[in-house]
Amino acid sequence: MKALLLAGGKGTRLKPLTNNMPKPMVPILGEPLLKRTILNLRENGINEIIISICYEPIQINSYFGNGENLGIKIKYVQEDIPLGTGGAIKNAQQYIDDTFIVLNSDIVSDINLSALIEHHINKKGIASIALTKVDDPTQYGVVNLSDGYITAFKEKPKPDQVTSNLINAGIYVFDPEIFNYIPSNQIVSIEKDIYPLLIKKDLKIAGYHGSYYWMDIGTPEKYMQVHKDIFDGKYLITNQLIYSPVNGNILQGDNVKIRPSAKIIKPVYIGNNVEIGSKTIIGPYSVIGDNVKINSGSRIVNSIVWDNVVIGKSANINHTIIGSNCKIGNTTEICDSVFVLDAAESVAI
Repeated sequence: MKALLLAGGKGTRLKPLTNNMPKPMVPILGEPLLKRTILNLRENGINEIIISICYEPIQINSYFGNGENLGIKIKYVQEDIPLGTGGAIKNAQQYIDDTFIVLNSDIVSDINLSALIEHHINKKGIASIALTKVDDPTQYGVVNLSDGYITAFKEKPKPDQVTSNLINAGIYVFDPEIFNYIPSNQIVSIEKDIYPLLIKKDLKIAGYHGSYYWMDIGTPEKYMQVHKDIFDGKYLITNQLIYSPVNGNILQGDNVKIRPSAKIIKPVYIGNNVEIGSKTIIGPYSVIGDNVKINSGSRIVNSIVWDNVVIGKSANINHTIIGSNCKIGNTTEICDSVFVLDAAESVAI
């Protein structure tokens, strides 16, 4: 079976982290989310992947290439302009001739994809949609379910329009027949345009929901929440290839230099080639990327620091995301913010 990954979006709500980076390439514990998704697909027996790209496509293409390094076959379909989720699916038709799986590439989930595929086969519908429960469904696509089949959709309903807390999780299984209902070379939403059309035509769309972790990283708050959930064991990374626990909830890479007077408060993740100065405090709930230097007396709590960052002396970083290649000055205090190299100033979380 083949998988199609929808990776063309700009990640507007995640800005400024996505100013120069496609959202699927945002790191989750030091590895791009898209890589973790691909590895999960491989573990579920899927060995051919099509990636739909549009925004900053070179970053994705140059990182993954043909997939040989990950032991999987990768092909790309590129949109000159965003065609929407439905248009992106139609754009990949040339590579698909059998039942296939589709995933939005901003999703963090440990859903059992094999079980989803089996559910689709058993339900014998044209499509199956993974569903998840949320407390506030107004930011998502809400569905109504009857006898295991979806009977209605409401995209981002107002509070008084909410009839269910089951939402579309952005993970689908389709039969190739789906292409007959998606127009070519048009901007089309699979959620707003195609699913209602299928229901109108009395075609079966199965809903699949179970007990699994799910989060979209659409905002800085959710991006930080995913890392907290990983540290708390709510979401288990099964394809962590490089790092291994060295002290309880402390994950540490290679060539890490920590001064004896530094204090590491778990849970913490530390990448490769990191230097942590004297009398520093790192953690709890902190992620330090590769090639980071943290000078003496600094404190980094409940924060995520990307690669190639220098933290000056006696800096205080709290509940903040620091983008790659930043230099934080001595005695600087940054709290509740996103701070990236090309932004005029930090953005409040």
